[in-house]
Amino acid sequence: MCGIVGLFLKDKSLEPQLGALLSEMLVTMTDRGPDSAGIAIYGGGTKGHGKITIQSATPDVDFKGLDAELGKKINAKVSSAVKSTHAVLDVPSDKIAEARAALSELRPDVRVMGAGEAIEIYKEVGLPVEVVKRFDVTKMSGSHGIGHTRMATESAVTTLGAHPFSTGPDQCLVHNGSLSNHNNLRRELIRDGMRFETENDTEVAAAYLSSKIAHGQNLGEALESSLNDLDGFFTFVVGTKNGFGVVRDPISCKPAVMAETDQYVAFGSEYRALANLPGIEDAKVWEPEPSTVYFWEH
Repeated sequence: MCGIVGLFLKDKSLEPQLGALLSEMLVTMTDRGPDSAGIAIYGGGTKGHGKITIQSATPDVDFKGLDAELGKKINAKVSSAVKSTHAVLDVPSDKIAEARAALSELRPDVRVMGAGEAIEIYKEVGLPVEVVKRFDVTKMSGSHGIGHTRMATESAVTTLGAHPFSTGPDQCLVHNGSLSNHNNLRRELIRDGMRFETENDTEVAAAYLSSKIAHGQNLGEALESSLNDLDGFFTFVVGTKNGFGVVRDPISCKPAVMAETDQYVAFGSEYRALANLPGIEDAKVWEPEPSTVYFWEH
């Protein structure tokens, strides 16, 4: 049992409130998963710049002087914003891949949470309220975001095992459920060039979608393909740079509810996650259908 939330803003005037709204939604789902929590925020990037969110168990050591060392290594200006155990590196957008390769050499114990032009990912072991406070998420702005609070069933309670999982540029996924064919899929995806940090089945789902997108499908098409290729019980909420998608397996035993107004589209594992959103009393509220892809894009 885990808790998922997501918020896709149509109304730009709400963007300064995204972090606060999403945080409240996530904290409401605490009892569905007290082990670890995470949030992905899609904020306004700067043209020509990319973001790499990294995590370290020893940030005082690993983050010290990293921007200067990395900048020298990739021959470009690099700056960093540190938040507790995470840091967001600002690098030229055409240097993201080179910077990630250099990071593994310069700081082998640092882990990349996500990378792209808009995405920032913060996740740690602990209750949602602690994670939100630790990374000052309530003050973040953006166009859309997703969050997850985890009750571990398939793997250890670790930072890397927390959701969201990001396996492609500006892509991430949160998941409630369990996949039965993730080991076979992992082997196929490794042959296709995908890399994995954990044994978590959700990382396989994220990599599956990233692989489909890399081969030319859009998010909606990739989610449609997942209904044929993924076995098990799952509710996925997925983010891309401009998009927000939801899909449930054919049986749909995991709870889910959605709401839509002129200002936003929202997802929660339970309605109480949506209950305090602005204008919720006038929203269209429904339970997403089995084997049906819901997809919005800016």
